Amino acid sequence: QVQLVESGGGLVQAGGFSRLSCVASGRTFSSYAMGWFRQAPGKDREFVAGITWSSGSTYYLDSVKGRFTISRDNAKNTVYLQMNSLKPEDTAVYYCAARRYIWSTDPDNYDYWGQGTQVTVSS
Repeated sequence: QVQLVESGGGLVQAGGFSRLSCVASGRTFSSYAMGWFRQAPGKDREFVAGITWSSGSTYYLDSVKGRFTISRDNAKNTVYLQMNSLKPEDTAVYYCAARRYIWSTDPDNYDYWGQGTQVTVSS
């Protein structure tokens, strides 16, 4: 069993930055791939970034490439999403999720989810 708790986010001006953190419980965190998703009002949940259990592979939504960076610290059971050059269209609730070994862009493939954290980017 893995429990995930996100933090960070809040209100940010366009062009600004924010860092989200997701702390996982459980001693097998290092064997899980992690994903960040987001969901804006009235829209489907959208894959943003993923990282394999070993940090050997990362993948990003095209619209965030070059602006967002996913990373993890297995010693701290934490995955991060560094978000730079934020745009109003990045406004959403951001969720972290976990599944075994390799990331997936399909939210249905994830076994565990955090409660979400709101990121609002003002223009």
